Amino acid sequence: MKGMDGEKNALVLSAGGLYCAWQAGAYQAISQYTRPDLIVGASAGALNGWPIASGCSPETLIDRWLDPGISDILRLVPKPGLANGYFDPTRLRSLTETLVEEFQPGIPFGLTLVELPRLRTVLVEHPNITARHLQATCSIPFVLPPVTIGGKRYVDGGLIEKLPLRAAVKMGATRIIALDCLPPLDIWWIRLAGHTIRLLKSRRPVPSHVEVFTLSPSEPLGDTNSAVFWNRENIERWISLGFRDATKALEMQPAWDTRTPVGSIRERGRTEI
Repeated sequence: MKGMDGEKNALVLSAGGLYCAWQAGAYQAISQYTRPDLIVGASAGALNGWPIASGCSPETLIDRWLDPGISDILRLVPKPGLANGYFDPTRLRSLTETLVEEFQPGIPFGLTLVELPRLRTVLVEHPNITARHLQATCSIPFVLPPVTIGGKRYVDGGLIEKLPLRAAVKMGATRIIALDCLPPLDIWWIRLAGHTIRLLKSRRPVPSHVEVFTLSPSEPLGDTNSAVFWNRENIERWISLGFRDATKALEMQPAWDTRTPVGSIRERGRTEI
């Protein structure tokens, strides 16, 4: 995936909550063939992207997903509600602070946030990223409270664009491998809110000169609760599936650092979701 002169190859990681364990398995297969020039993530995809950009091994990333401590991230607040969210952000804040202490990107890394109340997607790039930015990109509206940074309030970076392709283009990407693990959610009001937001926001296509290779899970990962509440059996299954899915894709495209067509996973000028 290392680009030739004038090319920048990006790894783009979607939102997806705990489903993003699938990305860790997929990256384990991809890393045997290639390294990206830059990484962009949204929501939990950014929590994968930060250590990957720092040179974290796939095995270390997988071990973090298998750590039972992750199960304690979401705790109900004493007085849940729309204003303050339903879950205590303390554990998520602690997790992001630990990530920043343990890892620092060695290649360009960016994440997306959504600014309130304008619903504007914002790209933030290292070295301007702090633990609060990592927390904000995972702050699902109505689930976790917004995070205030520089006097502005931010929420989940995947709220409008679950796969931040245009952010990668803005950072100079000419070819993209996108790992998209977020399926349509099964709660009606979440689907309705997502459709409403997307109707209000324009959807611009990725420029036609940018090649996008998108990989998604080949099997259903589970329901919405599965994406929120940690279960070791689920995590292990998703990691294994991610590895198998990426390995199969690599058999179709033995070296993603070439310009050879990649069959069904090639999407030129793919529209943002």
